[in-house]
Amino acid sequence: MQMTNAQYAKLVEKRAPKSKTALNVMKAFFVGGAICVVGQLIRGFWLMLADEIAAGTLTSVTLVGLGALLTALGVYDKIAKHAGAGTLVPITGFSNAICAPALEFRTEGLITGTAVKMFSIAGPVIVYGTLASVAYGVVLWLIGLTR
Repeated sequence: MQMTNAQYAKLVEKRAPKSKTALNVMKAFFVGGAICVVGQLIRGFWLMLADEIAAGTLTSVTLVGLGALLTALGVYDKIAKHAGAGTLVPITGFSNAICAPALEFRTEGLITGTAVKMFSIAGPVIVYGTLASVAYGVVLWLIGLTR
């Protein structure tokens, strides 16, 4: 069967699944918000036991631990399948980004599998996050907003 490019494009447009952008955005918003609500509840718990600075640190550690646990149990990926970017933005998404490749490549060994692959996604985020924080710090220092 011979087709022109225009006919092929029309066929692809007809057969391609329709995008559900509005639904996907709402799912991401509500799931990301739910993760943040859980974070606030955890923070409230830690505030009953520690000062504000320690509670913030403990909240972050708890969320990272929960993200890793849910990734290891296969739950986080199921949530992410439906929520998309809603699971990427919070700190639990960072935990998932480190743990998922580590679990996937564990059969390749502790060093060449787990250790190498766990930073395949998170590594660039850490590098550019560090560089950005240094750049922002220098700019703030230059304009005199730091002590």
